[in-house]
Amino acid sequence: MSRLPSEAQILKRIEALESRLTAGAAQFDLRQILFEKQLPFGIEASRYVTGVCTRRAGKSYACAAKLIDVAKKKPGCVALYVTLSRINAKRLVWGIVKELAEKHSQAAKVLEADLCIELPNGSKIYLSGAADESEVEKFRGLALGVVIIDEAQAFPAYLSKLVDEVLAPALMDFAGQIFLVGTPGPVPVGYFHECSVSEAWAHHAWSVVDNPWIERKSGRSPQSLLAEELKRRGVTVDDPSIQREWFGRWVLDKDALVFRFDPELNGRAPARAWQGYVIGVDLGFDDADAIAVLGWRDDSPEIDLVEEWVGAKQSISGLITRVKTAYDKYQPLAVVADTGGLGKKIADEVTQRSGVPIEAAEKERKLEHIELLNDALRTGLFFAAPDSRFADDCMRVEWDRSKPEKPKISERFHSDVCDAVLYAWRRALAWTSETPKEPAPKMNTPEWFEKESAKQQRELDDQMEAEFEANRRAREEPAEEWI
Repeated sequence: MSRLPSEAQILKRIEALESRLTAGAAQFDLRQILFEKQLPFGIEASRYVTGVCTRRAGKSYACAAKLIDVAKKKPGCVALYVTLSRINAKRLVWGIVKELAEKHSQAAKVLEADLCIELPNGSKIYLSGAADESEVEKFRGLALGVVIIDEAQAFPAYLSKLVDEVLAPALMDFAGQIFLVGTPGPVPVGYFHECSVSEAWAHHAWSVVDNPWIERKSGRSPQSLLAEELKRRGVTVDDPSIQREWFGRWVLDKDALVFRFDPELNGRAPARAWQGYVIGVDLGFDDADAIAVLGWRDDSPEIDLVEEWVGAKQSISGLITRVKTAYDKYQPLAVVADTGGLGKKIADEVTQRSGVPIEAAEKERKLEHIELLNDALRTGLFFAAPDSRFADDCMRVEWDRSKPEKPKISERFHSDVCDAVLYAWRRALAWTSETPKEPAPKMNTPEWFEKESAKQQRELDDQMEAEFEANRRAREEPAEEWI
């Protein structure tokens, strides 16, 4: 009869197994992988950390290295990378994560379809997106060793819920860490900005100027590239966009915003009685679907965002239900949608299955229509709730200034609801409103006698003027000759 192994023997075998599973871990040394300014971020041990960087600073590489480092050091944990969309996550770090994992862990299993890498020690590295608040819930229940939220400046207001209510409790199993990483936005507001200046968070910052790989690859120093950019754009180093994009500093830059929503001027709750409506629909493919309902009165040029909805990964049936519900509720003048590309088929399907007529949005001259909407915002004719998704997104949609002679909207953050509002606003008829007529005073009141007296005086003046003109013409006409 064979003897059962002793407890000491079992522990020894477990240690040997763990040693084999973690083979190669010593080869993964952040001090050999990250450059000088990245390293403090990579080895940071605090639970809550921010990283404020510029573009081309090397933050994606630092994030990828941090994910693998934690996954190797904490067997069985989940190392999670989140940005606004799954496609962005794949574009930004998937290639780097795969390269590092395959180089430093020969037995790493790459699951391409899932954007997941499984390490021999049972840890998993996941890449994911959170395009709207509904996607926040999918991260509940994970045992996180580390989570990195990249492009944090572009996240709407639900970022606080994602961090405080969903991710923070998921750190308990492994005493995990949360990293908020991004570039300063054009307006120093929002959850990421608050965390980046909070004493409760550890902070790291570096810029493109600190990245030695720029000069190694291009053969030119970042300083010389900056000087060329300043000359090309005709600005100085103090320009707000230069301060943000090249030095990673939080500087107010309202000129960088596409939509000029001012919470004090344009913010009000939708609590009026409207008489006309238009519904705008932005159909998402890689992004989310969005619906915006605009309302106005016949006696006012003002227009309100009455209702809005944004949802990611919406099925056709779900979208049809939402459009039909809004159509039945508001009986709008029109439902306008982006029917470009696949959008035409989706719009046709919505019409066939719900009976809702959908017009094609005018997508040409978009920049001109944006300026017209901005004029309505500046003159206090367009309103939305201050806590609306539209208001929040207006603080994040930026101009791409890489080519000043060809203005275009930056791809760093896309707002579906802003597009839906723009489609609906072009079709709304608030601008045709007439000035309301003054109500007539009650008969025999002092106001009535005053108005009647003024009316009679005008009629008398008109009669006297007509008689005067008739006499004048009579004097000027020649006498008729008798034959």
